[in-house]
Amino acid sequence: MLGTLAIRDVVLIEALDLEFRPGFTALTGETGAGKSILLDALGLALGLRAEARLVRAGSRQASVAAEFRLAPDHPAFALLAEHGIEGAGDGALILRRVLGADGRSRAFVNDQPVGVALLRQVGETLVEIHGQFESQRLIDAASHRALLDAFAGLGPDAARVAAAWHAWREAEAKARAAAENLEKARREEDYLRHAAEELSRLGPKPGEEADLASARALQQNAGKLGDALRGAAADLDAGKGVEGALASAQRQLERVAGQAGGRLDAALAALARAAAEAAEARAQLERAGAGIEIDPRELEAAEERLFALRAAARKHGVEADRLSDVLQKLQADLAAIEDGGEAAKKLAREAEAARRTFVARAGELSQKRRAGAEALSRAVTAEMAPLKLGKAGFRARVEAAAETDWGPAGCDKVLFEAETNPGQPPGPLNKIASGGELARFMLALKAVLAGADPVPVLVFDEVDAGVGGAVAAAVGERLAGLARAAQVLVVTHSPQVAARGDAHVRVAKRTAKGTTTTSAESLDDTARIEEIARMLAGARVTDEARAAARSLLGFDGERSGKPRKLKAAP
Repeated sequence: MLGTLAIRDVVLIEALDLEFRPGFTALTGETGAGKSILLDALGLALGLRAEARLVRAGSRQASVAAEFRLAPDHPAFALLAEHGIEGAGDGALILRRVLGADGRSRAFVNDQPVGVALLRQVGETLVEIHGQFESQRLIDAASHRALLDAFAGLGPDAARVAAAWHAWREAEAKARAAAENLEKARREEDYLRHAAEELSRLGPKPGEEADLASARALQQNAGKLGDALRGAAADLDAGKGVEGALASAQRQLERVAGQAGGRLDAALAALARAAAEAAEARAQLERAGAGIEIDPRELEAAEERLFALRAAARKHGVEADRLSDVLQKLQADLAAIEDGGEAAKKLAREAEAARRTFVARAGELSQKRRAGAEALSRAVTAEMAPLKLGKAGFRARVEAAAETDWGPAGCDKVLFEAETNPGQPPGPLNKIASGGELARFMLALKAVLAGADPVPVLVFDEVDAGVGGAVAAAVGERLAGLARAAQVLVVTHSPQVAARGDAHVRVAKRTAKGTTTTSAESLDDTARIEEIARMLAGARVTDEARAAARSLLGFDGERSGKPRKLKAAP
């Protein structure tokens, strides 16, 4: 859910911090008070289009931060993890956007800079805004199939279809590669045999190039190495020799060690270690020298072998260590030719079997989708009459897609269509419905899909436009029902809708010292009665309007003391 919204220097808002509760929050105020500014600010934090006009006059920049509190498994965290951004660990997620007066903006998630495109992707998983004149996710045909599957509980079936699709495509790719390799091998059979025979005679081994290069270097530098070893041995033998000098020093100290009270023990131990290390050094020098002999024939053989490997590597366009892999590939291609392409045929049969499995599973899913589409169509159409859309109809249409459009989701296209006038063919929601009708269509859809759609925050901008009385009350009831499955924020001019809210925010515009600002405040019960009464009566609030407001709000009729909120009807 949306926890807090902090707005700084956005249009008429200088500084505003709002806290939101779970459930249904109504946002009301006079026309032009700035309710749309709140939605613009929220949209800014969600990665929607930013324009320089949103920066308050005289300010260098505007900023909006929206804090959400989410379940640990919310899709937003998986999306961020794909981009190397970790969550806070407590389910908190903060989206922040800074917009300069020059129109340039910067985006942040949990104080880590991100691209605006990623911010928008995250925002789409968190908030869905339904207005009269803007496009929404529910009218995007790309989302309809997933929504239908969620409504009909087809998640496991869809997952099996997706697994079958990937298995088919993988098998098909293997079969295609085998067939192409076989065809190519047949065209190049003479070359393959010649190259395989040539590499077989060479007999390349992994790691051989490095060994040969090392042996060649050793032979090339054998003279220098021999001189160095002999010089080192001579230095060890100079004078008494290192070992003799150490032994002599050790004997001198051992004669008097008994009278030194242990003061010479450490020195004697060090001399003993030094003598042992010197002996080890001499032995290592002897072993090293024994393996170094200048042999022109060995050098020539190493160089010839090394140059042959490198020439073959250049010819085949690989590293020398990969020549054995090249030989194996050549031999495999020749074997495929000799067995008449049986391996390729086997892979083709496996690919065809995988295709049949996918088509069968996708067909089963299509049948379930059609049944689910009928149920969804009936459920949404049943919501039309109470929302003053009695002549309208809704249809979730499932039709077979061309094979070129098959994919992990199956072989279907799913479209949500509306029919607003009898006798007229149904069409896409945003093409058939007017602005006010579209908002109520969205409400009907959301009322039915509430438990199937994972977006946790729903915003409705004047969904009640053009209706009143019983229709407005029906709109309020459905919004209240939605609030049991998601957090709902509603910008409304209808007292019947506002009265159904669990919380109420009033937006107001004030002018002081030549400056106009927009503010917002959460209303307690007393202030809420006054606001509902204003919405009922207009500029002059009467006692009758207050009584009507109490009735709408479900407060009792006491004339004194703080009003008491009654329990909502089940």
